[in-house]
Amino acid sequence: MQPWAQIVLIACAVALTAAFVAAMLALRRALGRTEAVLEIVEQEVRPLIAQIYGTTEELRELTREIRLEVKRVGDVTERVQTVADGLSRVVAGLSGLARVGQIVGLAAGLRRGVDVFVQRLRRERGDDDGN
Repeated sequence: MQPWAQIVLIACAVALTAAFVAAMLALRRALGRTEAVLEIVEQEVRPLIAQIYGTTEELRELTREIRLEVKRVGDVTERVQTVADGLSRVVAGLSGLARVGQIVGLAAGLRRGVDVFVQRLRRERGDDDGN
């Protein structure tokens, strides 16, 4: 091989080596900056994770309390339903008594009307002998 070709090849090898070394140094700096950024992110994320755990526990506690309240509301609703059923039976009984009272009143009125009719009929016939 001719000396000028060897010089060109050596120059190319030196240029490639210099470019490779520069790329490696740039990569090293980038990795160093990435590591610093990741450390900052890690420092910021740790308190957030603790807050998330705390919030999760609070949410679990609230869920338990809500379940208990829903159960209590269900119990109260059942009691109200029972009372309403009892009241409906009482109202039905009172309605029956009122109906009986109406019938008794009607019977008393009819009896009184018949008595008055009979008295007038006797007076007209002259059966009233001083009574």
